[in-house]
Amino acid sequence: MVDTRVRFRHLQTFLEVARQKSVARAADLLHVSQPAVTKTLRELEDILGVAVVEREGRGIRVTRMGEIFLRHAGMSISALKQGVDSVRQGGSGDRNPIRIGALPTVSVRVMPVAIDLFLKEKTGAAIKIVTGENSVLLEQLRLSALDIVVGRLAAPEKMTGFFFEHLYSEPVKFVVRAGHPLLEPGENVFARLAQFPVLMPTRESVIRPFVDRLFIANGLAALPTEIETVSDSFGRAFLRGSDAVWIISAGVVADELQRGVFAALPVNTDDTRGPVGLTMRTDTPLSPAFSVLLQTLREAAKRGQ
Repeated sequence: MVDTRVRFRHLQTFLEVARQKSVARAADLLHVSQPAVTKTLRELEDILGVAVVEREGRGIRVTRMGEIFLRHAGMSISALKQGVDSVRQGGSGDRNPIRIGALPTVSVRVMPVAIDLFLKEKTGAAIKIVTGENSVLLEQLRLSALDIVVGRLAAPEKMTGFFFEHLYSEPVKFVVRAGHPLLEPGENVFARLAQFPVLMPTRESVIRPFVDRLFIANGLAALPTEIETVSDSFGRAFLRGSDAVWIISAGVVADELQRGVFAALPVNTDDTRGPVGLTMRTDTPLSPAFSVLLQTLREAAKRGQ
């Protein structure tokens, strides 16, 4: 157990006396009196229960037990200084932005809450948010054009040099406007799907293989009118004015589904549920502002569940 009576002044004084091998020189450098240095050393020795210094001629020598304590005291002071410097730098207004890549579903569901929480911490750090396909964002991350990607877990062969922290899992939904013909009771969605325009995930997206397998499992080989898109703004606008079916991660349209503007077709998509989380390079330095951002992303993800 750490003895809470040990103070910073005890460590600082002991280290300076050990370096200078003189109470007088240490006092000058610390801008205190010699009696104050001697008193602080005696307090430290009383707390530790051992002598850490002893006289040697006209100077001071660190004892054997003092040498042991010296290593730990030095590391403690160094760690404290690094912590103070890091926090000062993190709040110094450095405007190099933290660059975040986010899937459309994350941009809608997680990022607004996370950034609101982040701004309240007043780190002084700037933020840049880029939205796109998971594969594109990961390539930008690999090239150091992004600092973090908030999206789906990529295939193992694409995760070399990265690590992933799981936040939540979400499925894909088949979504239509309110009042769509396929919402009529008893409709067989897959039997009639080819009659409508279908907005699909792109072939490079993480979720596309799940959707393709779902089609095959339900006997659907191809669609006559298929539109690949990662644009949530286009998807929303097109869906409102047409009979299209939008196959999209649930989080992107969670608000519209809740308000009844859109509706999810009765399709079992449990097999499309996949992990969403934080992907970073293994060599990413964690500045204080970046660490705060990670915490706000985690908190925002929890609130969205």
